[in-house]
Amino acid sequence: MSTVEPSSPTATTGRVRTSGDAEVATYLEIAEAREPGQVLTPAPNAPEAVVILDYGSQFSMLITRRIREANVYCEMVPWNTRPEALSHLTVKAFVLSGGPSSVYAEGAPTLPAYVVNAGVPILGICYGMQLLVHTLGGVVEPAGEREYGHAILNVSEGEHPLFKGLPASLSVWASHGDKVSQLPVGFRSLAQSENAPFAVAADDRGRIGILFHPEVVHTPQGDQLIRNFLFDVAGCTGDWTAGNFIEESVAAIKQSVGDGQVICALSGGVDSAVAAALVHAAVGDQLTCIFVDNGLLRMGEAQRVVETFTKHMAINFRHVDATDRFLRDLAEVTDPETKRKRIGETFIRLFEDETKSLGGVDFLVQGTTYPDVIESASTGNDAAVKIKSHHNVGGLPKDMKLTLIEPLRNLFKDEVRRVGTALGLPDEMVFRQPFPGPGLGIRVIGEVTRDRLEVLRQADFIVMDEIRKANVYYELWQAFAVLTNTKSVGVQGDFRTYGHTLAIRCVTAEDAMTADWARLPYDLLAKMSNRITNEVPEINRVVYDITSKPPGTIEWE
Repeated sequence: MSTVEPSSPTATTGRVRTSGDAEVATYLEIAEAREPGQVLTPAPNAPEAVVILDYGSQFSMLITRRIREANVYCEMVPWNTRPEALSHLTVKAFVLSGGPSSVYAEGAPTLPAYVVNAGVPILGICYGMQLLVHTLGGVVEPAGEREYGHAILNVSEGEHPLFKGLPASLSVWASHGDKVSQLPVGFRSLAQSENAPFAVAADDRGRIGILFHPEVVHTPQGDQLIRNFLFDVAGCTGDWTAGNFIEESVAAIKQSVGDGQVICALSGGVDSAVAAALVHAAVGDQLTCIFVDNGLLRMGEAQRVVETFTKHMAINFRHVDATDRFLRDLAEVTDPETKRKRIGETFIRLFEDETKSLGGVDFLVQGTTYPDVIESASTGNDAAVKIKSHHNVGGLPKDMKLTLIEPLRNLFKDEVRRVGTALGLPDEMVFRQPFPGPGLGIRVIGEVTRDRLEVLRQADFIVMDEIRKANVYYELWQAFAVLTNTKSVGVQGDFRTYGHTLAIRCVTAEDAMTADWARLPYDLLAKMSNRITNEVPEINRVVYDITSKPPGTIEWE
């Protein structure tokens, strides 16, 4: 823990400095007194993994990505997660993320006792390093000068496995206002920067602290440093692949479902398609896929989904047209959060109704992915802020009767695509651009009506048609149109008009956690605008969204 009450007989400052193992034992005695019974005990045959404790850094998800890219499975959990929540894993190492707190501040997040007690390597990044140092008896204090941005790291102990294959001088990216001024007993300095005398420090037990961010692209050799920690310090095998994920998931789904009946909410997108294929591989005909036309789909999309899935997937398939039901539930709703929750609840109620004709169903499959979970802040982390409710995460009703199966919940989109390819799904499914579960309901700003949906469908079709003709479809993460709630004066055919303003949104991204607006050729944008204002009479103005994520999100609502 980072502080010790004055009544403790062992210390009054929290900085216990003895020698050898006594220093750690003292800490654990104090921590265990506060957190009794916190022991990390994996289940038999649990897969190996690295666990990232999230302390609220804006880069925490990047740590997850970098580790996954090394074919090492990892999960990010809130810093105050109890050890029993990790019993499904054989933890090979812990990574402590950065965060906005100061370790000496009242109420600052602390380091759970079981993490130190587990006897596995620990990598503390920025706040994670400060917390590790502070917890084990070192000293952290405000820095005289904040270190933010580019820094040069001078390695003084290059033979340490963390620096294997790396030069003696590294360009790194730092972001901290505190510094380590005294190391815990047993730690030694490995590298320094101009404003950080202990920029990297370690002991002989695989516990390492680094006062910069190797996970960001601004640290060019950060990937190699992370890989060195994973393979040369933590001894990870690096054998986590799409094939392994499928094998483990199929086994877990079989065990969970047993003889039960399962339905899948099939949207036609890559996430629900891969989720359906994965569950079908596990339970076969026990799965029935239900495709719901909610009236919020793009032009001709319902027909394409039915044709694609009946052609490529030998799965029990039902097509339900629920347009009237969804539009009735969305009538007069303008708040985006309310839209998402209404759409989510209507989906669930519809699926519950469908179970009656199937003779009783116990499970519902959804294609929820990691970005959905993080943006809905459903990890339970006090440091996480909800960006928006996803209709399949934050929008689910609390009294839902079906048990959820979300086999992709811990995967990024590119990982989902690799799994889809390994399952043998066609490219037209796997590499389709993402489409939000709430559909056009969150691309019509303001009230959703049949007329406004039809205007948006026509304009969106033109955007996608020109994107495909220009052969840039697969270069973009998403391309779509948004019907705003702004109207403006225009001149069309020598007449004054007062029409809708349409926004075009095209972005590039790796995993949707961050995104950048696409620099499309002016001629392409001009062609879109010209066609839309000529072919969709209700629209007289077209704008192009040049906002990155952050500060914006990809969708407007």
